[in-house]
Amino acid sequence: MGDKKQGLISKIESSMTEFSKGQKLIANYILNHYDKAAFMTAARLGKVVGVSESTVVRFASELGYDGYPKLQKALQELIKTKLTAVQRMEVASSQIGDHDVLSAVLHSDMDKIRITLEEIDKQKFESIIQTILNARKIYILGVRSSAPLASFLGFYFNLIFENVRLVHTTSVSEMFEQILRVGPGDVVIGISFPRYSKRTIKALQYANRQGSEVVAITDSLLSPLTDYATHTIIARSEMTSFVDSLVAPLSVINALIVALGMRKKGDIYKTFEKLEHIWDQYQVYEKHDTEDSNREV
Repeated sequence: MGDKKQGLISKIESSMTEFSKGQKLIANYILNHYDKAAFMTAARLGKVVGVSESTVVRFASELGYDGYPKLQKALQELIKTKLTAVQRMEVASSQIGDHDVLSAVLHSDMDKIRITLEEIDKQKFESIIQTILNARKIYILGVRSSAPLASFLGFYFNLIFENVRLVHTTSVSEMFEQILRVGPGDVVIGISFPRYSKRTIKALQYANRQGSEVVAITDSLLSPLTDYATHTIIARSEMTSFVDSLVAPLSVINALIVALGMRKKGDIYKTFEKLEHIWDQYQVYEKHDTEDSNREV
């Protein structure tokens, strides 16, 4: 991914003599502040460097992009793994400013779910369902900010399947110890979003080399997880300050759980019948008892 980023930067640098005066201002700003430029609209970028919005659009065309949004998307895809927490906060400040943070964040999350639904390949999703159903053993791996997603998926998969292992890791060595016996017939589900975890990438690389099916749940086909995945689910994620937006990934994981649950409806019905008896017997959940409540009153 780094080579691609340098390719774009090199292209801007090598085209500098061909740019107009206004386009050179844009080029210099991108070269020095690409982390901020990637999240600016054409109008905003033009205002910052002192040129018109149309000049920004022509600049994108000059680089071979079909409109400014394509250049902006290319920058976002190529640099988002490079952003530090401090840079993320700076970008968020420039995007949200003094506006209503609550509305800005919720609307952004809504957009991520909408875009994910529009872009997701339903046939590939169905293929992943079949792959998981046929698995000898299912391994689930997600660390750092993706750990809650992995834990959520693991919790429900344990109710659906008998062959699930949620990989808990605090080190690379622990991770490999837990996936040591992975092989053909197994499915390893790896979850990671920018900034991508090296531990997750290494685990998927190992699983791929051992001949297992690898399902990557990530944000882009440019994600390093896809290098070792036999199946990929794309769910849009974007930074909100130093916080990763994982609403769309969680929604896709919900869909995965429900789809698999529907295929194993009979087994799940028996599981929950037994669980309800256990929950009542051991008082796992608070239950409202009308008779006791009246007695207390």
